[in-house]
Amino acid sequence: MNDLIKLYARPKLKSPNMLASWPGIGNVSIIVATYLLRKLDFKELGEIEPSYFFDAIGVVAKDNIVEEPQFPQSQFYYWKNKGGGSDIILFIGEDQPLTKGYELANCVLDVAERFQAKRIYTCAAALSRIHHTEPPRVWGVATSQHMTEDLEKYDLVQRGNLQIAGLNGLLLGVTKERGIEGICLLGEVPMYATRVQNPMAALAVLKVLTKMLGIEIDVSELAQVAEETADRMKQITAEAMGEYIDHFTRPIWEYGEEEEE
Repeated sequence: MNDLIKLYARPKLKSPNMLASWPGIGNVSIIVATYLLRKLDFKELGEIEPSYFFDAIGVVAKDNIVEEPQFPQSQFYYWKNKGGGSDIILFIGEDQPLTKGYELANCVLDVAERFQAKRIYTCAAALSRIHHTEPPRVWGVATSQHMTEDLEKYDLVQRGNLQIAGLNGLLLGVTKERGIEGICLLGEVPMYATRVQNPMAALAVLKVLTKMLGIEIDVSELAQVAEETADRMKQITAEAMGEYIDHFTRPIWEYGEEEEE
């Protein structure tokens, strides 16, 4: 086991799947992972030493006392499926390092292989010309041709050629390199809303992911957040359009006044 990895427990897991997640566009991946973490009885499994991958750029002082440097956490959790299906290993990285991403991906997969994970899942955003009022679809890519049958089984969009940025994509490449099965689920996000959290896309991905993992969870809370976010985006868009019209257009009667002058 890599010296950068610290395990708190060594449970016996049954044919586990792993879901690995980092922040990304629309925070689709992190929303999915943290929602699963809250809804299932996950236990702490371990962590990756953060100081090797991240540089501390400052400290916090409370009541005039300086605290120790804080680094983004990279933590593992595990959940035992009492229903008889496969167990789950969950990895959540609070941030993506500027360098050494390939090494970090290999650390994550060291844990996957240590517990003989049979498949690795990641999630990401699929930038699309979709309008924010449309229900997002879920795209799928896999590490081998024979696994595309699973993509078809769950009606996932297969777009052929695309690029998945960041560690949510890179991990799948390293997964293939190490001969492990891997799937990435991508929720559609409007091209003009990349900087906005997108629980609508995360909800669409989560519904597919839970089917693939063979588990059932209550998604009503996330569905409520998605509905509220969609309504807020409609309001913001309407306000922005109103400001645009006010700033760049003039009432037609003003043109008539100019002609008279």
